[in-house]
Amino acid sequence: MPIAYGIDREKRLVVALPYGTMEDADVFGYQREVWSLPDVAGFDELIDMTDVQHIALPSAQRVVDLAELSAGMEAGGEKGRRPARMAIVAPSDLAFGLGRMYQAYRAMKGQGVPRQVGVFRTMAEALEFLGIEGGPQEAERLLGLARNRNLR
Repeated sequence: MPIAYGIDREKRLVVALPYGTMEDADVFGYQREVWSLPDVAGFDELIDMTDVQHIALPSAQRVVDLAELSAGMEAGGEKGRRPARMAIVAPSDLAFGLGRMYQAYRAMKGQGVPRQVGVFRTMAEALEFLGIEGGPQEAERLLGLARNRNLR
């Protein structure tokens, strides 16, 4: 699965780094593997699509399917905590467009599920959306969690 990920439990954040050719099975496999872990329920998510060279999805319907799957796996929000957020860094036009589609369908499928999705061209914008301070050094530290944990 060419999606590496790491978990920062202190920041309550999952960091995902898809790379190379991102295929349907990779995306759905990541979703099922990571978000079925009970200890990450309610965590924020940062997905950096910068190293994706090609996106190979069989159809746009799979974006809808992913939105439905992720909404169905979403844990309820914790009392007194802001809703979980998902930031997608998508520098390429295709990744940005698919991210925006996911954002729209996720909002429709959420049915009160507390996850806010944002799609951004830069890491700085994504970190601001997630409320993470520390600039480029913190971004590199977070991305390093995924790179060092389980590149497959």
